[in-house]
Amino acid sequence: MNSPIGFSIETFQNEYVPAGATRINAVVTVTATGGAGDARTTGSGGAAEVIIVDCSGSMDHSYGKLAAAKNATAAAISAVRDGVAFAVVAGTDTARMVYPVTPSLVPADPGHKQNAIAAVQQLRAGGGTAIGSWLRLARQIFGERGGIKHAILLTDGRDEHETQQQLDAEIASCSDVFVCDCRGVGTDWEVDELRKISTALLGTTDIVANPADLVADFQAMTTAAMGKQVADVALRLWTPRGAQVKFVKQVAPDLLDLTGRRTESGTQAGDYPTGSWAGAESRDFHICIEVAAGGVNDVMLAGRVSLVRITGDQSEVLGQGLIKAIWTDDVVQSSKISPEVAHYTGQAELAGVIQEGLAARRSGDLDTATSKLGRAVQIAAQSGNADTAKLLEGVVDVLDARTGTVRLKSAVAKADEMTLDTRSTKTSRVHKK
Repeated sequence: MNSPIGFSIETFQNEYVPAGATRINAVVTVTATGGAGDARTTGSGGAAEVIIVDCSGSMDHSYGKLAAAKNATAAAISAVRDGVAFAVVAGTDTARMVYPVTPSLVPADPGHKQNAIAAVQQLRAGGGTAIGSWLRLARQIFGERGGIKHAILLTDGRDEHETQQQLDAEIASCSDVFVCDCRGVGTDWEVDELRKISTALLGTTDIVANPADLVADFQAMTTAAMGKQVADVALRLWTPRGAQVKFVKQVAPDLLDLTGRRTESGTQAGDYPTGSWAGAESRDFHICIEVAAGGVNDVMLAGRVSLVRITGDQSEVLGQGLIKAIWTDDVVQSSKISPEVAHYTGQAELAGVIQEGLAARRSGDLDTATSKLGRAVQIAAQSGNADTAKLLEGVVDVLDARTGTVRLKSAVAKADEMTLDTRSTKTSRVHKK
């Protein structure tokens, strides 16, 4: 018997702002609790999983990538919960069905799983890479069904057999249709390309430098997807008349800018998609609102944040929090910085300077690379982001983490550079008291 998921919303901010101030910042923590983890019972249409495997010629060139991809796909199929609908797609310069043979989904049961794994083991490498066509077929497979829709996309190369416009158009068409986690195996793929896909489709991007690690990664992704229980969840933000939303960003566990994803949902209100949620999950969102300046002792409700589940034209409020503003001439009150806002402002800067530093290094601008990556080391140390600090050590020699004094390494493994780039958007959680 499943227990229903419950949601709570906490708001962290310094409500007191100086007289005349117009920008209000808050970090909103959304926590899901309860739920027994049976994805089959969630939403209209239950749950569905599509696994997209790169079968281009390069997958067979070295390091046993295709063999590893087959084993990983088999592991993912095995991890699909009985009753969940699934399909497997092979991607080259076109996309084709591996299992079933028609663009459709089949229920996960011992027979279908066994047949799908057998079909996967027959895959052969050949042809090019057109990722947009892979996404298109996945979108067609999911069709109009509701509920939780998740895809895994594995590639080892760049999107070279279609135009950038074709890929971008298909990404836009898939937005809000399904969630997609992307994985790049080896080091010949483009981080920015997969990040663009996963960002638009509310998923993750990561590197699997060693093909031998694919099985564990695919198992973990599929298991996580099977734990999702509530689909089509959005953050709804109401603001007072005349206010302007500067940004809405997910800031933990990953950075994800949702600002441009707003859809109007009523008078002075807009929805920002958050995808699907599991029964034991917490995410942080940084919201910045610009309002009309208030006078001393003025009090304003600057924003009302609701978590809503959307079904067709209907929405159900799952939780709610408030963002307030109190104008004061008390310098002590107004100068206090919310530790949560400060922390995530730093984490966003950390991701930015890492990506800028790596880009400068690739272009030969070593002074800028040293400055940016040094600043990244400093922020990682200050914020306690030990994982990112460790990754930075793969590209720089740290002389003084406190001041951000570093020296670029003369030789950097491509996998180390790509891992740092890929995981730059992973944040450390703020330690709330």
